[in-house]
Amino acid sequence: MPGAGLVDTLPLLHTSISAWVLFRECRLRLSSLRACYAFFSMEIAVMNSESEGDSYSSCQIWQQRPSFLRPIHCSIQGDQTIVETVANVLTSLPFIILGLQAPRKNLNSVLYANSLIGVGVASSLYHCSRGQVRRFFRWADYTMIATASVCLSKALHIENPKLLMAASAMFLPIQPLMVSVVHTGMMEVAFAKKASTKPELRTAHNLHALSSLLGGLLFIADEWYPETPYIHAAWHLAAAVGVGTCNKLLE
Repeated sequence: MPGAGLVDTLPLLHTSISAWVLFRECRLRLSSLRACYAFFSMEIAVMNSESEGDSYSSCQIWQQRPSFLRPIHCSIQGDQTIVETVANVLTSLPFIILGLQAPRKNLNSVLYANSLIGVGVASSLYHCSRGQVRRFFRWADYTMIATASVCLSKALHIENPKLLMAASAMFLPIQPLMVSVVHTGMMEVAFAKKASTKPELRTAHNLHALSSLLGGLLFIADEWYPETPYIHAAWHLAAAVGVGTCNKLLE
């Protein structure tokens, strides 16, 4: 049938992007083992040095924590130009609009709609911020995205094991990206299955597949070439198109 190939390749596409994200995370974990050893060695040294009159503040120790205890990584300088900041903020607004327009048929769909609004607000605040507070808003941005992915899987009535939901709740504040990958993957499978049985969803799913492909490429490009302007704003737009097509599943 027309578009069936695109429908069938989307789960594979998401698996490939997820594998890249998992590889990136595993590499960070492996590189953090040495830092972890140094961190705890320093704590032992601190305790030993206290008897000799030397002291370290808890703040200094916390700043030396290993990378796996630093879930969010970002620059505190902000975007390179004010024009780029404006572009990133403007392309965050579609998520607020999508949240306002999303179906609100039950509690789960209401929570999902509100989480989309939260994504737009958190993203806007992050791109407007500068200095140390930028790290907090980066965390809020990632956490709201993960929250929206969890809320979407609930709104779609996907069979989520209780253990998975408990693990998602536990890792949401510290590893939101991993939570997003898992729940987005479940949504992609559910979307592909419904599109294969409901012809009225195939156009939306084909558009979703194209936006997901473009969004995945832009996400990777943004990681590899962070100094290139407007890649992040373009990723916002591709993600917004993908989210907009997901809303068709709730109608």
